[in-house]
Amino acid sequence: MSSGFPQTLQFSFADSINRLVDWLVLNYGDHLRSLSDQLLQLLVGLENLLRLLPWWLLLLLVGLLAWHASRSLLRSAVLVALLALIGMLGLWDKLLQTLALVLVSTGLCVLVGVPLGILLAARPLARRLLLPVLDVMQTLPAFVYLIPVLMLFGLGKVPAVFATLIYALPPLVRLTELGLSQIDPSLLQAAHGLGASRWQRLRRIALPLALPSIMAGLNQSVMMALSMVVVASMIGARGLGEDVLAGIQTLNVGQGMEAGLAIVALAMVIDRISQAYGRSSR
Repeated sequence: MSSGFPQTLQFSFADSINRLVDWLVLNYGDHLRSLSDQLLQLLVGLENLLRLLPWWLLLLLVGLLAWHASRSLLRSAVLVALLALIGMLGLWDKLLQTLALVLVSTGLCVLVGVPLGILLAARPLARRLLLPVLDVMQTLPAFVYLIPVLMLFGLGKVPAVFATLIYALPPLVRLTELGLSQIDPSLLQAAHGLGASRWQRLRRIALPLALPSIMAGLNQSVMMALSMVVVASMIGARGLGEDVLAGIQTLNVGQGMEAGLAIVALAMVIDRISQAYGRSSR
């Protein structure tokens, strides 16, 4: 007697998903290509802008930003040294490509994630409906949603941005909703009693009080975006992940280690600066 699962109870929804993706390509392919072109122009423009800056000026700007966030000269010097080390390893141009990808992906996360978090905090029904979607986005393997993204946008930097957005968005949405939900309702009621509109209560009371939680969510989104660098390089995004991938393919341990440490250094720089701004907002 077979111990396998009975075939009469088995089913597959793969064909339905394939038909949905085909329908999207046929009916909205032109709009998707237009969106892809605009996003690609933004990415390439940001990369070119970063390349126009002399290396020493970029290091100086990072040092000033770190000092403004932490008010610590030692921490600022260490973070600048970490970025300088990436340049000394000959990975400066790849660093700029990765930085542009992370900045654009994080910017899209903020544009989408903060309004979604506000919606979830204000509407319990939306929270119940969207939280399972966020769970799926956070736990679904990246290679699964790379397939439809590649079919819709092709190879290159744009699908890497969308794949990174899907992966890095949930923490920002969750922590924005958490920060807004933890605000003392009496504060908002007092503002309402004084005649403040809903927009004024949100902008002047709710968002400033929830800012530490929002900054923590932004920090997590940036870290998750950096963790997608190697996966993004597999679909043509280039950057530091490209050298890690090349090291894996050629068994070049040294090349992969250098690029991996460069990613870690960049992650430490962004993490320390965003954490410092989160503490100052508290």
